[in-house]
Amino acid sequence: MKTTVNKIIKKYKNDRYRLMDILLDIQEELGYIPEDLNQMIADELSISKVELDETISFYHFLTQKPLGEYTVYLNNSVTAGMMFREDVKKTFEEQSGVLFGNVSSDGLIGLFDTSCIGMSDQEPAAIINNVMFTNLTPFRVKEIVADMKEGKPVEEMHKQNFGGGKNSSDLIQAVVKNNIRRKGPVLWDPYEPGEGLRKSITMEPGDVIEEIKNSHLRGRGGAGFPTGLKWEFCNKSREKERYIFCNADEGEPGTFKDRVILTEMPKMVFEGMAIAGYAVGAKSGVVYIRYEYLYLRKYLENTLSELRKAKLLGRNIAGKNGFDFDIRIQYGAGAYICGEESALLESAEGKRGEPRDRPPFPVEKGFKGKPTIINNVETLAKVVKIIKKGSTWFTNLGTQESAGTKLLSISGDCRFPGVYEIEWGHSIYDILEMVGATDVQAVQVGGPSGILINPNQLPRKLGYEDLGTGGSLIIFHESRNLIREVVMNFTEFFIEESCGSCSTCRNTPFILKQKLEKILDGHGVVQDIDDLVEWSKNLKFSRCGLGHTAGNPIITSIQNFRHLYEKLVQRDRDYDTGFNLAESVKESCEASNRSTVV
Repeated sequence: MKTTVNKIIKKYKNDRYRLMDILLDIQEELGYIPEDLNQMIADELSISKVELDETISFYHFLTQKPLGEYTVYLNNSVTAGMMFREDVKKTFEEQSGVLFGNVSSDGLIGLFDTSCIGMSDQEPAAIINNVMFTNLTPFRVKEIVADMKEGKPVEEMHKQNFGGGKNSSDLIQAVVKNNIRRKGPVLWDPYEPGEGLRKSITMEPGDVIEEIKNSHLRGRGGAGFPTGLKWEFCNKSREKERYIFCNADEGEPGTFKDRVILTEMPKMVFEGMAIAGYAVGAKSGVVYIRYEYLYLRKYLENTLSELRKAKLLGRNIAGKNGFDFDIRIQYGAGAYICGEESALLESAEGKRGEPRDRPPFPVEKGFKGKPTIINNVETLAKVVKIIKKGSTWFTNLGTQESAGTKLLSISGDCRFPGVYEIEWGHSIYDILEMVGATDVQAVQVGGPSGILINPNQLPRKLGYEDLGTGGSLIIFHESRNLIREVVMNFTEFFIEESCGSCSTCRNTPFILKQKLEKILDGHGVVQDIDDLVEWSKNLKFSRCGLGHTAGNPIITSIQNFRHLYEKLVQRDRDYDTGFNLAESVKESCEASNRSTVV
């Protein structure tokens, strides 16, 4: 094992900044990262063992013990639950003889829960040895476990055709479906790789930035910061070494549109990075992709190779003397917080994905302490079209304050879940008609960190004037139990995904969950509802956006569905601790053969 680990470390030239790649390669080669080799790895990279230990322990998909010859990660997102995930989970346990969170005694099968894996339009879904399985049913689980017991390779366990588009290509071969339901006027406008880049190099770098500023393109990852302004800030830095990062860590439950872009139009994304590199004088780009999309690795690496051969990456790009820019892919290891740009940089540097204090901002001091632009997948793809067709063309789409189009990931209770590109300005009611949703009780706009709206708010429009969103819409039928099925799931998600750095984010969601459980168990009083609202205010003192929005599932559901909470609380009591003395001593009484009567 030492020889294997040493070979991997040498592959990355003992660069501590490539720690994530080193750890992922070790785990892929050995099945886990042997703990007794930690000191050796740390010494080879000239870091402390503590630094190494804290990095490994931070990420969901890194492990220091074998997790089974077949390792199953079953998504536990809200949409998976809506599609009978519990039946799938139960069947896995029954057929394998092991409970979730454990490995079978023979070391064959390990079963584990995991947060949203970007498959909300085809749930329940699981990752088994880095291979995607979608639309799972109890029957399919029985077949899969039987194949495991026969020792069949995971790649041979599929019983359905590969998904459409590039999913069926030799370099992907995944059953994942794109579910592209609506092709809009920007991303699906006819495109020839290199068009935008070749045009950009006929312009001065400052003019490229000005064109992006004039387009009013705002970040498509959720925050909505003006893209051109970010580039301009970076360009004003005195530091000459600069970086371009593509944030492909879409971990927000219900979001999967970047997965489709990376599958069907990766060249457009990479070209957008090159244009950004030209505009600000950066020579290096990094695509930070969530671990869950590891199945795209060969395909994306091959795409980069094709661009280099076409002289659209590398040295003297497109014949422009002195324009050098290249891209590498960096995979994460399972941490929602790494979608936050400074946490992403920490992870890319081989550290725990904890957000940095700001200022300074990444455009001032980012990757390796150098000015860094971080843009979302969709944002970078649209840069290419804006340069190709002009900012005026782009601003003529959408609304006055929200230019262009938005790619939406739509899932939940509707006939046609999938990806839709629409112009900003459509109402939620328009969207529901488009996707075939009826008898709607609620719509989650922007994922758990967004807002849960009620039927009275369906006329509200998507756009920064009203409802800005990173692109996720989850629809809930009137038959759903919103508090138990949705709010609780989202609250547990934030508890699981907190980096733990801030005491507010580390503790408050857990306390809120306890209060929510008290209400659901029938011990709640009216004051408990008010406590949920008041206590959530503590989250505003958290360091990053995850902490700030961790209370949103509870806050927005109380704002728009307070009547559901009021139905659950006791109206004739002002106080109820929810504590049951007899129940709390039941186990000890049984062990000592005492009566539980108190």
